[in-house]
Amino acid sequence: MVRVLIADDHEVVRRGVRQILQEYLPDVNLGEATSGEAALEQVQNHEWDLVILDLGLPGKSGLEVLKQLREAYPRLPVLVLSMYPEVQYAVRVLRAGAAGYVTKETASEDLLKAVLKVLHGGKYVSALLAEKLALDLELHTQGPPHEALSDREYEVMLKIAAGSSVKEIAYQLGLSAKTVSTYRERILLKMKMKTNADLTYYAIRNNLIDWNQEKPRPS
Repeated sequence: MVRVLIADDHEVVRRGVRQILQEYLPDVNLGEATSGEAALEQVQNHEWDLVILDLGLPGKSGLEVLKQLREAYPRLPVLVLSMYPEVQYAVRVLRAGAAGYVTKETASEDLLKAVLKVLHGGKYVSALLAEKLALDLELHTQGPPHEALSDREYEVMLKIAAGSSVKEIAYQLGLSAKTVSTYRERILLKMKMKTNADLTYYAIRNNLIDWNQEKPRPS
């Protein structure tokens, strides 16, 4: 019996992953968590063979949860399933200890392939990402400036670059506007930039923005 925890705050996503796994893994035992805190509690209280983790969880972000899991349960594989394109987060989560990264647009066959590979102790990335990683290694390229940002700074940078205001970002991340403004100042300093427009231009040039992502607004 394989025990898999699905940590995602969207019921449609959890239901879809559940159906895919139950179809191909008839003996699978599935659990669910709808927040970062709930995911950590589930892992503390139950044994799992795999955690399928969303990055955009309410409360603790998926990256925070990933790092805590890697520290407390280093042998528990975590497969990140995210709405964000690989170019935005894949390298960062792999460096943080994830066993693989797939997007929510991934075909069911590829998701199953990722799950099976991770369950057998392997690492999973798409062919496109593997090619990019190999090319970066071959060229010995210095990391781009955004890789010097902390996970939270990087998250805020992407939202600023996509046009979100300080108030909107504060609402989306559960932070105060003052805290977001402080992050913005740090980001501009580290990136050696002066304005939000500079960040937007950088993000566009480096293909970090997905303009099709829906941007929630404060009520």
